Amino acid sequence: MAKTNTAPIGMKPKNKLRRQAAYQSIRKAKESTKRDERFRRKREEAKNPSLREERLAQNVPATIDSKRTWDEGVGDEEDALGWAVDVERLAKKRKLEQEEAERRKEEGEDEDEEGLLAKLKKRDEAGSDEDEDEEDDEVDSMLDSSSEEDEDEEDDDEDDSDSEASRSRSKRKAPPPKRASSPAASTATNLELSPEFLKQKFPGIFNPPAVPKILVTTSLNSTLHKEAQIIANFLPNSTYIPRSAHAHSHKYSVREIAQFASNREYTSLVVLMEDMKKPAGLDVIHLPSGPHFHFTISNWVEGKKLPGHGNPTGHVPELILNNFRTPLGMLTAHLFKSLWPADPQIEGRTVITLHNQRDYIFFRQHRYVFREKKGTEKPITGADGKIVVPDIKAGLQELGPRFTLKLRRVDRGVQWKSGQEWEWKGKMEKQRTRFNM
Repeated sequence: MAKTNTAPIGMKPKNKLRRQAAYQSIRKAKESTKRDERFRRKREEAKNPSLREERLAQNVPATIDSKRTWDEGVGDEEDALGWAVDVERLAKKRKLEQEEAERRKEEGEDEDEEGLLAKLKKRDEAGSDEDEDEEDDEVDSMLDSSSEEDEDEEDDDEDDSDSEASRSRSKRKAPPPKRASSPAASTATNLELSPEFLKQKFPGIFNPPAVPKILVTTSLNSTLHKEAQIIANFLPNSTYIPRSAHAHSHKYSVREIAQFASNREYTSLVVLMEDMKKPAGLDVIHLPSGPHFHFTISNWVEGKKLPGHGNPTGHVPELILNNFRTPLGMLTAHLFKSLWPADPQIEGRTVITLHNQRDYIFFRQHRYVFREKKGTEKPITGADGKIVVPDIKAGLQELGPRFTLKLRRVDRGVQWKSGQEWEWKGKMEKQRTRFNM
């Protein structure tokens, strides 16, 4: 009679092969139980869709984005770049306050006087009611105490029943909160909600020229000439000038280069930093007087290394800025906006996306096309579930490059040495759920 490879639960076979076989059999049994439970739940939810809604309401994942915290109060406007406040939410709150103030002004002084008279009348009526209650209490106190004892016993019985009912309610689980439906609005940044004090402090960034002119260069003795040329290609109206530090040549500082560029009507200076022969940083300087933004670069991938990539055509792209919500985020979004012309060339069908997520800015460049929907594809639906476009789909082809930026510091003006005077500096907080942009 052949021996079975399975062993009783709780016993560990001494033979290695039998241990492996026993483990596999236990694992298969657990997986089959889970699979049966999953299909049983699926059949029940098909009959009763409310069960699925309750399950989804309970199984809401807790992510860092959902735990994001905001600053409640705001302080001095000099430290505005350090505020973690939602500019759009503040604008809505101020608008509601203004509407409420205007509504109160329209009501007039007569209604205010009538309101005061009504309050005085109510106060007099309340005082007379209290006097009557005191007289009734004195009359009741002269009656026999037997009725009071009976009432006390009844009240005790009611209290006991109420306490038992409250205990039974506490044992029951509270109903799960209903998960809110996905918002219909996108995460696009509304640049019209920029605070006024930022516009006064950085007028050049918030009022850029219609057609920018950009100078692109690198750090001293850099080998990233190809990467710098790629950056100059997706920045319209830009020029790349290599920067060297020859032994017999003058080593121009960033401030001298910025002065050279501003004299020739350049609006921005972009400096690509290098580390271990890879792009490590990107400095963007708004000319002529700053500020100076320091970004770090990670996950640099050239366009030719992307699967199914396309080739850029040189058209002025459309710009998408996503999820910049705080004052610092608004300032950064306007900086990126000043690097591209305000009028894109729609015939090129090119779009550049700068998406902010947890203070990391993801750069992507795509070409889009509108084509007919295939038979196996689903139509485009709106937030209400209705079909918006029945027979058209949008296709995307990534052009590259792709990389990730993170803002580290905002310097005040253009300085001889970086970091002497700064408007905002990273790593000034220790809370993981607090984001700066």
